[in-house]
Amino acid sequence: MSFLISAAHAAPAAGPTNGILPNILMIVVFVAIFYFLIWRPQAKRAKEHRSLIESLGVGSEVVFAGGLMGKVTKIEGDYAVVELSRGVEVKIQRASVISVLPEGTLNNL
Repeated sequence: MSFLISAAHAAPAAGPTNGILPNILMIVVFVAIFYFLIWRPQAKRAKEHRSLIESLGVGSEVVFAGGLMGKVTKIEGDYAVVELSRGVEVKIQRASVISVLPEGTLNNL
């Protein structure tokens, strides 16, 4: 039967490894990629959002996570009371504000 199957040749024996330095270098490269592509941009966005939340004041025109727009009428700790239209007010968490609009935007819509 061996005339139908060619003889298999084993690969030559593997030589000694290069040491631990390439492995450590690979881990450092992966950590650097993770830092610059994932962690750093996310931390930057979180810092910008924190400063946006801290800058909220009475009279600020905001867009919050539900997509609604309104004017802040009261700040109560971690909450803000937002007037959506004349006589309609809702209480929202300040963290749900995603954008502060330029003053007068709501009047022009």
